[in-house]
Amino acid sequence: MRKSFHFLWISQLFANLGDVLYIVGLISILYQASESPFYMALLPFLNMTGRMISSSLAPLLFNRYRLKQLLVISQAFKTILLLILAVASLFQLSLFFIFIIIFTVAFLDGLALPASTALLPRIVEKGQLLRANGILSMLNELTQLGGWALGGILVAATSGEMVIWMTLLLFVLSTLFIILIKDSKPFERKKNVTKKQQLTEGFSLIWENHSFRTIHVMIIFESIANVVWVAAIMYLFVADVLHASEAWWGYINTAFFMGLLIGGFICTKFEQVFERNLKNIVIISSFAVALVLLAFGLNEVAVVALLLSALFGVFDQFKGILLGTWLQLKATDDQLIKVYSAQGVLTSLLFGLSTLLAGALATIISVQWLFIGAGVLLLLSAIYFSCVRKRFE
Repeated sequence: MRKSFHFLWISQLFANLGDVLYIVGLISILYQASESPFYMALLPFLNMTGRMISSSLAPLLFNRYRLKQLLVISQAFKTILLLILAVASLFQLSLFFIFIIIFTVAFLDGLALPASTALLPRIVEKGQLLRANGILSMLNELTQLGGWALGGILVAATSGEMVIWMTLLLFVLSTLFIILIKDSKPFERKKNVTKKQQLTEGFSLIWENHSFRTIHVMIIFESIANVVWVAAIMYLFVADVLHASEAWWGYINTAFFMGLLIGGFICTKFEQVFERNLKNIVIISSFAVALVLLAFGLNEVAVVALLLSALFGVFDQFKGILLGTWLQLKATDDQLIKVYSAQGVLTSLLFGLSTLLAGALATIISVQWLFIGAGVLLLLSAIYFSCVRKRFE
């Protein structure tokens, strides 16, 4: 692997851990400031809204600046915002000020995510893309697994304000490592292209390319189905179906991330096997996640739920890494960033609306039916991929 890839994964490690600690610290600060569930619920809503808006506007910036420049600018501005928040936390914070910070940080994240993902094929050789995606995925799961536990310990031992200061340090380190990345590929700004064309080009590319369209149809199904894993739905499932204590929500969540971690490790360890059998493994994984989710919804034993959650994570990781790598291999550098921007808009919008719908349905029907419905959606996605698998030659 090239040095630039090592700088990228180190910067993402610091950034991802910082993002987790930032959320933990903010939750603590918001609770102290308001003690209102409504204001707490605004945190994920503002995150989703900020990312969706920036993803939709991102193509305008990607046509003006290099990916590395945008990554540096995004992470540097996040660092400045955290510094402002950290200093302001020494005084009496207004909720309006906190919400502006939350929205702006989410807006910058919506630019950074497609930029960092699209930068990967520019600094890694094509034959090593699957391995690189597996490594980045494992690092992300490790920070998710350890970050929340670490954040909880730090908040309990210190305060939400102190955790924000720690996040600031991580963001500074992340910015420094991004600066060290070298992207030698030429950048050419497109001229004589209207703003409307720039904003819609990603969606056009997805629609016109058969394999890109297939991947995003599957992403649409998954974005809707995966809302069953959000905290509010899982809490109901643990209480009403498994008849277990609140701690089991944490156990199931941990098992899911452990599954993702194991899936990423297997992909990295056996990358050549996965590359040679991409279509077959995606088909098997697609049917596996559907059947596992259906079994999860029908199951009423807490220990079995742990096993099924881990299995879901493993197969979901297989599918995600393989389809993501295919997209990176088949799209040009110019196309990739636009496709990822459009993908960010789709996933944010669908996940947000589906979460609201799932919350409303949970008050009307049994939460088990939500999991069964999600399993059916993933089953339809698997059948769809099986029918159009010839597009992935």
